[in-house]
Amino acid sequence: MEKILIIGCSGQIGSELTLGLRKIHGDSNVIATDIKEPAAEVKDSGPFEFVDVLNIHQLYGVANRYKITQIYHLAAVLSGNAEKRPIFSWDINMNSLFNILELSRELKIKKVFWPSSIAVFGPTTPRIDTPQFTTMEPNTVYGISKLAGERWIEYYFYKYGVDIRSIRYPGLISYKTEAGGGTTDYAVEIFYESIRNGKYECFLKEDTTLPMMFMADALKATIDLMELEADKISLRSSYNVAAISFSPKDLSEEIKKYIPEFKISYKPDFRQSIAETWPQSIDDSIARQNKGWAHSYDLPKMTEIMIKEIRAKLIQNGEKLFY
Repeated sequence: MEKILIIGCSGQIGSELTLGLRKIHGDSNVIATDIKEPAAEVKDSGPFEFVDVLNIHQLYGVANRYKITQIYHLAAVLSGNAEKRPIFSWDINMNSLFNILELSRELKIKKVFWPSSIAVFGPTTPRIDTPQFTTMEPNTVYGISKLAGERWIEYYFYKYGVDIRSIRYPGLISYKTEAGGGTTDYAVEIFYESIRNGKYECFLKEDTTLPMMFMADALKATIDLMELEADKISLRSSYNVAAISFSPKDLSEEIKKYIPEFKISYKPDFRQSIAETWPQSIDDSIARQNKGWAHSYDLPKMTEIMIKEIRAKLIQNGEKLFY
């Protein structure tokens, strides 16, 4: 019986991954943790503990108490917020990883998942069909921490045998959790604002194309990787994965198919300079060949679901909506 620990269950990925893993492994076998209160469906459906990932004693306590066999470490300060508080963000992103690595080594945890990001790439990286192996010179705190993390997880695998697995996530889009400080978060904000107010001021330029992925695809990629036998994993740094690439203008045109009166304006901020160092599209052929990865959601399908689900959620909350 697997006992799975989720670090950062209140975040965009963690909230949905917790529920997905509980369906697979049973509610009582997936222990959700965070430093803040999770959504009711997470807290009410299985065990929840307040845990600060920087507090090694709390980590060891919960790992021993529940006899944890797998860990998903999802806590991090994302790209936009990390630029506002660089040293603080480096401390959280890196020291939390070291705590998980050391705990996993000492307690012989069977499997660990830690997410990397397209932020590991930088201005000197090829931006079209960015390959798995290429120049990587990130110039953001978030990107630097993710690149350093990739090197450390590979080190712990080869040096200590810690079976830690990773995916370089593109921008993730979900209707369950609102934006949380990332550079690609306009692609979530735009849906809420179009439905609530019929307009949106975007913090990126209209032609800024970035790789994106619908959350259902991201969860599938993550769980499929963790279910692979260890000897079938060819990369011990982090896998490129890709789904769709689009710009704010592309997305706004899709939204107008449902909300013709929707208006978008553009006021680029500091996140524009971050986006300009990231890929426009990703070559994930190694993941597709090695672990059978394939995405299911394109831009029209994703847009249809996002509008339907967000609108239903806001109506249930009693909000007055534009659409």
